[in-house]
Amino acid sequence: MAKKIQALTTKRFGARYGRKTKLKVSLIEAERRKKQRCPFCLKEKVKRVAYGIWKCGACNSKFAGKAYTVEKRITAEEVE
Repeated sequence: MAKKIQALTTKRFGARYGRKTKLKVSLIEAERRKKQRCPFCLKEKVKRVAYGIWKCGACNSKFAGKAYTVEKRITAEEVE
């Protein structure tokens, strides 16, 4: 039996856009919302300020990263 992944944050789309698209959006949004690891002090206190701009709550440094994560973690195999 295949592993079942639920698209929790994409229920707002209803029956539109298809299952795989909603699963990808759900994974991206979950990754964006969780705390990230700071590349300077290595604590998990980094939050997203704006598109591609991140701020660490521990060392108070502000830096640019990727749009939804500080570093790439999501792979295509997780969705399929």
